[in-house]
Amino acid sequence: IAIQVAAQAARSGHGKFATELRDLVDQVKARAKAAPELVRGPKTVPLAQPRGELAGLLTVAYPKTRVADMALNDALRTRLERVLTEQRERERLREHGFAPMRKLLLVGPPGTGKTMTAAALASELGLPLFSIQLDGLITKYMGETAAKLRLVFDAIQSTRGVYFFDEFDALGGERGGKNDVGEIRRVLNSFLQFLEQDASDSLVLGATNHVGLLDRALFRRFDAVLEYGLPTEDIATRVMKGRLSLLDTSAVDWVAAARDAAGLSHAEIAMACGLAAKNAILDHTTSVRGPELAAALHDRRSHHSA
Repeated sequence: IAIQVAAQAARSGHGKFATELRDLVDQVKARAKAAPELVRGPKTVPLAQPRGELAGLLTVAYPKTRVADMALNDALRTRLERVLTEQRERERLREHGFAPMRKLLLVGPPGTGKTMTAAALASELGLPLFSIQLDGLITKYMGETAAKLRLVFDAIQSTRGVYFFDEFDALGGERGGKNDVGEIRRVLNSFLQFLEQDASDSLVLGATNHVGLLDRALFRRFDAVLEYGLPTEDIATRVMKGRLSLLDTSAVDWVAAARDAAGLSHAEIAMACGLAAKNAILDHTTSVRGPELAAALHDRRSHHSA
């Protein structure tokens, strides 16, 4: 395209500009031959589907979730937007000697949005979401888990993406605990070393429901710790309205519904709304009424208690 622009400029009488543009193109071509990785930058998606040994360690997805789709409190939304801003402006930050936030620890109860956050960050940045399969990573053989962990961090280095370690406490449990064994301690030491040495362009996310089980040394290896909690009444109402937006909810008392949703996670509220919506559709109506929604929320609470 640059050569075509130069040719058009030459035909229009702008010979000096055309010559300068051709010279710039020649310089880029010369740099590309000398050090192609510096010109092209890190590869984005050479792993359309992990193969070989990585096939049992990673799954890949290309989510469409957006941060705007998530029902978050203002503080958490602001922090996620800051992560996105720093990622989008990472080259400018590096020009001034700073690195963007890219290692995040997500903590909080199940169903509060940690996995959705990983999907939203990947979608917003146009990156693949790689989920690490801990059942394939952790083995009973000495040294094998650390070797597999090295493969994962090699992929983090070579393929830019969002890498999501769910149930992170299985890897990052506190050393010296009552149930600690030598192999798990070595795995954690290896993880800490790999994480500290990682200077890639990928985002590395760890998520746990049990923050108290994590080794304290982990926290200083992450750029930020994002805390997730059960939804407030306002956020619970936003979740319900969003989930039921395609149906008639004019008969729903949202204040009462928010009270009924107290103590449930975002995911549990969404499941209750799905149940109420399906009940309405199967009853040949497009209207969700308050009692049906309350019953569905009560049903989820019974599952939650069990």
